[in-house]
Amino acid sequence: MRKGSDGLKKGNNVWSKSAETAQKRGRIMNKVIEEISKIGIVPVIALDDVKDAKPLAEALCKGGLPCAEVTFRTDAAEESIRVMTKEFPNMLVGAGTVLTTEQVDRAVGAGARFIVSPGLNPKVVQYCVSKDIPIVPGTTNPSDVEIAIENGLEVVKFFPAEQAGGINMIKAMCGPYTKMKFMPTGGINADNLKSYLDFNKIVACGGSWMVKKDLVAAGKFDEIEALTREAVRKMLGFELKHIGINAANETEADQTAEAFSKMFGFAKKAGNSSIFAGTAVEVMKTPYLGANGHIAVGTNYIDRAVYHLQLQGFEFDESTRKTDEKGNTKAIYFKGEFGGFAVHLVQA
Repeated sequence: MRKGSDGLKKGNNVWSKSAETAQKRGRIMNKVIEEISKIGIVPVIALDDVKDAKPLAEALCKGGLPCAEVTFRTDAAEESIRVMTKEFPNMLVGAGTVLTTEQVDRAVGAGARFIVSPGLNPKVVQYCVSKDIPIVPGTTNPSDVEIAIENGLEVVKFFPAEQAGGINMIKAMCGPYTKMKFMPTGGINADNLKSYLDFNKIVACGGSWMVKKDLVAAGKFDEIEALTREAVRKMLGFELKHIGINAANETEADQTAEAFSKMFGFAKKAGNSSIFAGTAVEVMKTPYLGANGHIAVGTNYIDRAVYHLQLQGFEFDESTRKTDEKGNTKAIYFKGEFGGFAVHLVQA
């Protein structure tokens, strides 16, 4: 009896250690994936010359995408990763097109924080998992996804995205694989980016349209910075939603809303705390945030927008965060005022 008890105890200890290891791996992977998700776009770059690594990384960071997947298709990849991670330690740099365990070691040794592969090589996946290295292997079909699940992964690459069926194929695969999330790459550009990111199983999209090889080769890093900034702008989709006007009381609010209604034909609609004239003008029944009122700016992805704006040095008032019943952020105010107005983001 004692022997059996000891055996059970030993087994439990083994299981506990395995569980702790799995949890540790999960935390490392989740931290990287969470950061990638906030960034939204992963620039996929191929560098032929190490000298381009620093100015390219600088252009990406200035443009608003402090992230890069440096493909191991060139001899300059390893040293380029080393330069980027040294010069920009806050940049999330990973290695792409990783085909062997030897390349995994070289990439991680150079400072890569995650590994991406075009296909799903079980040997490479298992090697990364055993060493707590975040890996996002390529998939194109249910069989690939099942192998990824068997190896404990919850995020995979979908490549080549457009050629393999695009967002519709991903949605179809998410039917049976409800917990799997995807990072599509291949054929994604500024025009179809939103169609992917709107689906809640998409962590982020990989793309190279802002880091074209001819621009890198020509040293046109200012153009790369501009294209990167435009990619972020198009992703976030900022749009003025309404202006909020502070009124002294409900009577004044009604009179102000009525004036806008008469002037422009805006339909007047009363709420608990304000009266709207159309959708562009909101008049507060009692003074709210901002000396003069507030400005609401819509965005495609509010949490990503908060992340990117914080990168630029803006701060948010967490006490003003409003969420829905699922805990998703619906609105949040910046700290401070701008021209006498408080400003808040709203999920479009």
